[in-house]
Amino acid sequence: MENLYRYFDRDISWLSFNYRVLLEADNDSLPLYERINFIAIYSSNLEEFYKVRVAEHKAVASGGKSDGMSVDEARRLIHEIKERVNAQLDDRVRIYEQKILPALRANHIIFYQGRQEVEPFHKEFISRFFREELFPYLQPVKVEQGKVRMFLRDKRFYLAVRLRSRDTGERAFYILKIPHSKVPRFVVLPPKDGNYYLMFLEDIIKMNLNEIFTGYEEECSYCCKISRDADVFVDDVPPENMVEQLKEKVKKRKIGAICRFVYDRKMPDDFLDFLVEAFGINREELVPGDKHLNLEDLSSLPNPSPVNLSLSKPAPMRLPGLDGKHFMYRRIAQRDLLLYYPYYSFDHFIRFLYEAVHDSQCREIMITQYRVAEHSEVIGALIAAAQNGKRVTVFVELKARFDEENNLATAELMRKAGIHIIFSIPGLKVHAKVALVLRADRNGKPLRSYAYVSTGNFNEKTARIYSDIALFTCNPAIVEDMRTLFGVLKREVETPVFKRLLVARFNLLPELRRMIHHEIQLARSGKEGRIILKMNALQDEAMIDELYRASEAGVQIDLIVRGICCLIPGESFSRNIRVTRIVDSFLEHARVWYFGNGGNPKLFLGSPDWMKRNLYRRIEAVTPVTDKRLKQELTDMLELQLRADWNACWVDNQLNNVFKRPGHEGSIRAQYEFYRYLQECYMKPGVENGDSTAPVV
Repeated sequence: MENLYRYFDRDISWLSFNYRVLLEADNDSLPLYERINFIAIYSSNLEEFYKVRVAEHKAVASGGKSDGMSVDEARRLIHEIKERVNAQLDDRVRIYEQKILPALRANHIIFYQGRQEVEPFHKEFISRFFREELFPYLQPVKVEQGKVRMFLRDKRFYLAVRLRSRDTGERAFYILKIPHSKVPRFVVLPPKDGNYYLMFLEDIIKMNLNEIFTGYEEECSYCCKISRDADVFVDDVPPENMVEQLKEKVKKRKIGAICRFVYDRKMPDDFLDFLVEAFGINREELVPGDKHLNLEDLSSLPNPSPVNLSLSKPAPMRLPGLDGKHFMYRRIAQRDLLLYYPYYSFDHFIRFLYEAVHDSQCREIMITQYRVAEHSEVIGALIAAAQNGKRVTVFVELKARFDEENNLATAELMRKAGIHIIFSIPGLKVHAKVALVLRADRNGKPLRSYAYVSTGNFNEKTARIYSDIALFTCNPAIVEDMRTLFGVLKREVETPVFKRLLVARFNLLPELRRMIHHEIQLARSGKEGRIILKMNALQDEAMIDELYRASEAGVQIDLIVRGICCLIPGESFSRNIRVTRIVDSFLEHARVWYFGNGGNPKLFLGSPDWMKRNLYRRIEAVTPVTDKRLKQELTDMLELQLRADWNACWVDNQLNNVFKRPGHEGSIRAQYEFYRYLQECYMKPGVENGDSTAPVV
């Protein structure tokens, strides 16, 4: 029987999400530098998208193998991506030139956009800055067709210059690498008459090209850049060879195949034609860009004005008593604890580890590592535990994209400290965010042990900007399940049985289907069927079909999906499904699932999105939340996000972001309202906030 269900394309859906990010820069109600930061985030996201997703499609379009796409399908998708991206970039130009730059000027910050705008009183400063700070780092390379090609590096951008000889009248072409690692991208110029001035590094170079190319007259100059294929495949490599193979692959990332050539859209056609021929660029890889490239750098745009033009974000809370002896142990022993990052400080987890370091009855710490911060406090605590005589086991996922080098370096650091390192499993990624502290007395008798399951990484830096949730528990069933999970990672357990945890590739999918079917049965019997799913991405067609069938049966379904959502709402088969997207100060990263269960809701949190890779090719861990008060907290959070009308939108059946426009005094901004909710919760009289005297046993 033909499947009449339909789905959005994964990459086109992602472009809809990234465009939603860009629209925050168009939001006049936000502080100016917050809007500028959203342009940077949009640009950074797009760069990675081209280096990974588009590069993969280009490989298929060139005849490479793919399980799910033909050559013609890949070519059509690349064309559609190009059309949509070009339209979005036109919007980025509009927002930047017509809204951001005038808003800066209105705040007395003059951001020069070229030599024509520079005031006479700054020309001497610019000339001196060029001679003293820039000139020593500039190495122009002549570009000639038919000669050896200069290699254009990834993550760099260049100035292409066309000159004419004063003696012969002949044209010459040169490429200059912008020395961004030597000199700041944005130069702060001397203020004057209450105004503050900024300038792009490349514009200063353009103003002084005559100092570099003596004997030539400049005709024109434009910026350009290359994005290269950045994916790394080591899935089929045996564990004993994985580290060396990965090191080699990461090195080659810098010389990967070109997946796009971005150039200033005002570049004349004949100039572009010359560069395309000289560098062997495929015209399918051409992407017209802005005058100034690498706008992800705008995240570090200086604010020379004394006026604060940034957003004052909520300061992370600390539970009262955190610095007390065995605070985390005692608090978790009292009852399960949920912490919501970044509303709560990640210091709680660091403190939890150090309590284990100094606990004479702690025998072993086990943890997974997917992405950690550079100079990680988590790694420091684990090393301290090993040095204090604890057995420490860390599963290091080497295949975490763009974190491979950091994971290799931290793994070697931990190995030297005596930590037992387990590396990636061939063909699988371990994406679970879990930790386990095992305790026993001197005779080996087990004592209360502690488990931690999170939606986010063990990364204190991203924990300040990603919205995640973590469960601390000493529930014996979850502790035992965690031991089993680490047994799987150590390859000591082949057929695990989990009582509470839902683990991808074992019991996760059967349990999800069972709970969806239960809601269908409730709806068909005239009772309320209710599902709320919060996640980053929804792609797997098999699970989308389950939701479509539930909708057809009358189950009311709300999806809170930040990024990719291949489910199409508003169709006959999805009329009971609504899709909400929230983009605000913090990156919504938590995965929380709610099943109504006939009035006795079941709630879960964990690491997986409903992507094919998460459900079928990764080890993911999900925990039930059983404490009545914590279940209510999660339910309140979900309901708050569904009611939000500020920085929230619907996604319709055309992938449009349909804003829930605030316009009244009671408008709800979910992230800030939830912060206030948590303040009230843990300050309420009678709510356990760390003053427990429960013994640590």
